[in-house]
Amino acid sequence: MTTTIRKATRRSVVAGVAAGLGLMVGGLALAGTAQAQEADLAKAKSEGKVVWYTSTPIEQANKLARMFEEQTGIKVELFRSGGSAILRRFNQEASAGRIAADVLTTSDPAASNVMAEQGLFVAFKPKDFDKIPAEAKDPNGNWIGQRLNLITIYMRGDKVPAADRRAKWTDLTNAKYDGKLVMTDPSFTSLQLSVVGTLSQKLGWDYYKKLADNNVMVVQGNQQVSDNLKRGERLIAVGALDSYAAEDRKDGHEIVTVYPADGTFVIPSPTAVVKGSPNPNAAKAFAEFMISPAAQKVFPADGGYSARSDIDPPAGSPKVSELTILPVDYAALEKNAAKIKDQFNDLFR
Repeated sequence: MTTTIRKATRRSVVAGVAAGLGLMVGGLALAGTAQAQEADLAKAKSEGKVVWYTSTPIEQANKLARMFEEQTGIKVELFRSGGSAILRRFNQEASAGRIAADVLTTSDPAASNVMAEQGLFVAFKPKDFDKIPAEAKDPNGNWIGQRLNLITIYMRGDKVPAADRRAKWTDLTNAKYDGKLVMTDPSFTSLQLSVVGTLSQKLGWDYYKKLADNNVMVVQGNQQVSDNLKRGERLIAVGALDSYAAEDRKDGHEIVTVYPADGTFVIPSPTAVVKGSPNPNAAKAFAEFMISPAAQKVFPADGGYSARSDIDPPAGSPKVSELTILPVDYAALEKNAAKIKDQFNDLFR
């Protein structure tokens, strides 16, 4: 995966993308506010394919792609990676005037809000737009939540004594957890950027220094966290995507989820129709499909949470309304993203 050579904030990178597309860069007034449009399936079928850039867990992404292909006959070309990596690739291609993605799904509302401001998305309110709660979508339809990501602490129930399954983020700094912790890298995984940005603001960077002193292992993505616990190399996942824990439990692994008493993260995954994409009608058809009941039920079936308000949580899991939720300041996160990554890297690399 290539990376940008010039160090820049994500906002400046996005501004460069907008310039590369021949768009005026300004404030919120440039965000799309077009009336809702239904997808034209006939035109979508004539385009024949849709290119989807996504950080959706690979098994779920493949399921959704197959379902859409079977339902419409439109081929889905899938590129899947971590949220930050997806954004880097999209920004590099768009800056060069080579838009390849029709639909962009990440787990970074902060970046999506900025991209919406710069006019990089098509305002589109598909069927069932009203089934997605306000906190999981852009009000103008520039992006809409594909799913909700619950970020928790989870651990090996057969290896961690019940007395040590503590219920707060700060408990993980205890020396008893030295060498037992694993977490994802915020430079690769957008979800972790939200976690680190919020907890460093709430608890101070001293919290992460103490975690570093506990020899936390840092891996790229949530699949690596899950695999690490299953192999027993580490026993506790710190700020990890809980759908992996649920899937591992389904496969017979003794994984226990802790919903921290001081708050669980609930972060939507924005899906957007890309302005100037090669297959604009197929893009709208795919975005509309993404929030359909059939597509949304894929997530709870695999242990995750639907973005729709009328679909139940996964079996055995709490409703979002039953949790203490840690709010994320996405505006501050976007402003400070580069500093957050740099400070994290200074501690853990």
